[in-house]
Amino acid sequence: MTESASGDAEQAGLPGSPFKAPTGTRDILPPESARWVAFVSLFAEHAARAGYGLIHSPMFEEIGVFRRMGEGTDVVRKEMYDFLDKGNRHLALRPEGTASVVRAFVQHRPPTPWKTWYVTPSFRYERPQAGRYRQHHQVGVEAIGSADPDLDVEVIALLSDFYAALGLRQVELVINSMGTPADRRAYVDRLRSFLVGRLGDLAPEDREKVEAHPMRVLDSKRVQTVAAVADAPSILDDLSDQAVDHFERVRSGLDRIGIRYRVEPRLVRGLDYYTHTTFEFRSGALDAAQNTIGGGGRYDGLVEALGGPPTPGIGFGSGIERVLLTCDAEGVFDVPPVGIDVFVVDVTGGEHARAITLELRRAGIRADRGFDRRSMKSQMKSADRSGAAWAVIIGDDEAATGTVILRDLRGEQGQERLARTELLDRLHKLL
Repeated sequence: MTESASGDAEQAGLPGSPFKAPTGTRDILPPESARWVAFVSLFAEHAARAGYGLIHSPMFEEIGVFRRMGEGTDVVRKEMYDFLDKGNRHLALRPEGTASVVRAFVQHRPPTPWKTWYVTPSFRYERPQAGRYRQHHQVGVEAIGSADPDLDVEVIALLSDFYAALGLRQVELVINSMGTPADRRAYVDRLRSFLVGRLGDLAPEDREKVEAHPMRVLDSKRVQTVAAVADAPSILDDLSDQAVDHFERVRSGLDRIGIRYRVEPRLVRGLDYYTHTTFEFRSGALDAAQNTIGGGGRYDGLVEALGGPPTPGIGFGSGIERVLLTCDAEGVFDVPPVGIDVFVVDVTGGEHARAITLELRRAGIRADRGFDRRSMKSQMKSADRSGAAWAVIIGDDEAATGTVILRDLRGEQGQERLARTELLDRLHKLL
């Protein structure tokens, strides 16, 4: 994504402009925004094929929705944008997509399995970095109401196929199992004992997690901590027969549909409601410290944590900015061509341009026009910049005789004069 297309928020505004986008945010301008439209449209197509319907949920929620989801995490403790509204209600801007979807499920109780997809802005007060901003954007899916390992396979395959459809090739899938709640408890005790013995070797920011949230230490990207936990015990050694069976069925399913993966025992989720399958997609085209482009897993305890009945669920999220950065690194999924077919040039006052562009649009042809009664030369420059393949030109002679000039802007067909009534049929044949 180029700075000229996106308007980097860290740059000052134009001379004389008192305002700019807040730090950690940015504007996405045409034609770059057309790439976003194409991205979301492609994701919507893949989700719909698998039976997932679009959900729109509020951009802000009662803060308890997110606190229950991640009490003690950096997202809740340090990064969440929260505020009191005019009714003295404590609210928070959404830091990720899953919690609001699960809250909606608990509130509305739709039939299960409930399969939804979303596209949403998310807000976290953190240091802006490549592909990650204080307002960033995600696409994702949630499938609630089934514990079948085949659903895990379906969710992983959906995201894998989407990345492939974007043209990405340097993507690795890593998976692990969090086991049952009892498996987690046994592993947490063993891991805590290990970490206590390595306390002095951990980064200072990670030491405070050892007692209450030891698995979150394994999530750390700090070099000092990564080295200290290199030989930490594996959760796979604590899996029950039930968890082993679930994980084997997921792995078998991925094998049978040809999706390659690597088992990564240190891929864990620190929150108590995560169970069984967890996964990430990592890009080989990005720096290793920031190479995760999407991930998710089972959260069979989250519905209950938000006040609903015990209900299994699984989903994923994928950051749009980070994925587009990956596309840039691999040289795929470029900005699509400007989507105008015809530009209407009218030097008689604009009434003919108004009528013709409306007629063409209603006929399914993408059309634009000149405004402000500009000169022929000025309007033809606009026509060229628009990316249109054809220009329809109306001067005084054409207006008087009920004709138009149709000019090829991109090829070698030159121009032709035709009756105004023949224009639509002619363009349909040409386009």
